[in-house]
Amino acid sequence: MKLILVRHGETYWNHERRVQGGDSDIELNDTGLEQARNLAVFLENEPITAILSSPLQRAIATAEVIARHHQLPVEVDQGLRELKVGELEGMSVSNLSTTFSQFLMQWWQDGGAMKLPNGESLAELQQRAWKAVERLLERHKTNPGHNEGTTLVVVSHYFVTLAIILKALNLPLDCFTKFKVDLGGVSILEIQDYGPRLVTFNDTSY
Repeated sequence: MKLILVRHGETYWNHERRVQGGDSDIELNDTGLEQARNLAVFLENEPITAILSSPLQRAIATAEVIARHHQLPVEVDQGLRELKVGELEGMSVSNLSTTFSQFLMQWWQDGGAMKLPNGESLAELQQRAWKAVERLLERHKTNPGHNEGTTLVVVSHYFVTLAIILKALNLPLDCFTKFKVDLGGVSILEIQDYGPRLVTFNDTSY
């Protein structure tokens, strides 16, 4: 079984370098729509069985462009919503106050263990996102040893993608600081009877 993890395309807030968490439903900009179209072409020869998306429109729009090439509906799971960043929502990255900057540095160093102000922790995000993945895998599970032809796509966000990868590989959550997922980045987990392995990470070659 193959699980293709896709980060959504660029939005207006991405372009403006604003903090964009789970409570911001910002649409793709022209660059993001072009990324989605290129993504769809990149994935058009994959034998995709199902496409699951975050409920936020930046992810849904990306997923819908991919889905058109496969005549598939886009399923939505609330568990794939981006990290709830609370009071940081919408802030310009360059204008974060000193207080928030210090908190974010501490949060980063602690591997996201703390909750963001009026937000959630990475552990909480990982728990709900992984449950969404488990539900998807369970629905499309075939006989042991016969999963090779099943290819599933999950379209979500920066922290969601990293949280899923780290959980699949049984790596500590604080390893998220060692990875970066670009807008439109494609990562692929191969899930065999002996467990998952990462075969592609953050591919934007298309």
